[in-house]
Amino acid sequence: MAAASDAPVLVGVGPDDALPVVRLAAQVAAAHGRALHLLHAFNWAAFDAPAVSGSRTDAEQLIAQAVAAVNESEPGLPVTTEIAEGSAVANLVRRSEVAFLVVVGDGGMAHCDRCIPADSPAVQVAARADCPVLVARRDPPPAGPVLVGVDGSASAEVALSWAFACAARHSSRLLAIWVVNSDEAIEEATERLGELVSRYRLGHHDTAVECHVIRGEPGEVLVDQSRSAQLVVVAARGEEPWRGMLGAVSQSLLYHAPAPVIVVRGVSGPPSRNRS
Repeated sequence: MAAASDAPVLVGVGPDDALPVVRLAAQVAAAHGRALHLLHAFNWAAFDAPAVSGSRTDAEQLIAQAVAAVNESEPGLPVTTEIAEGSAVANLVRRSEVAFLVVVGDGGMAHCDRCIPADSPAVQVAARADCPVLVARRDPPPAGPVLVGVDGSASAEVALSWAFACAARHSSRLLAIWVVNSDEAIEEATERLGELVSRYRLGHHDTAVECHVIRGEPGEVLVDQSRSAQLVVVAARGEEPWRGMLGAVSQSLLYHAPAPVIVVRGVSGPPSRNRS
């Protein structure tokens, strides 16, 4: 389904890497003409009475710092705030039903070469949210292209439409990659990729596009290509778009891509601009 015209960008504001995440979310919200909603959540029951008061003060200070970062990064951007009780993941997943996009930090996941943190909050939100999820990184990305992985599936086509919109909003070129497992498949994939790009380029004729068909393992190829990208867009699952699950390619990008990653799920079309 398409997000409501007034659906905001929802940001999970945690104690780690909050300000870089908030700044990126503000830039994305401004580019797409969306308001920003900052959410901080933690379990009050885990604290005794004196600690609750101090923790509430810490939460309010964190939110105030986040608002200041938004105002500095994108002056005039509408921003609302909320401090909620309970699990951050549960709160973000529940509110994703009425959000345009959810933004969370990766918790340092991209710097963990040997671990596969399936229980990471970022992975849980990306797997369960009802709207696209942007997983931000600690380090700012280069001023490169918007990278999108295409495999011919219906969900990858939705990711392609999102990638075109993101490239247009950020005045970036689009890099579309289709990964195949044999030389024999290159010619057919090249033709199909060209057809898809031509179809979804309607309305984005000013966006420069570069297309490549590469032989290899999809996750490895896209992670390698992401090293020079400012943003990666990928379907939650390619051929098997089941709710509550992530495919191998989206997981590889979440775990290892140095660039921010948008996992597209819960939508059937491209994002529309809300305000000028």
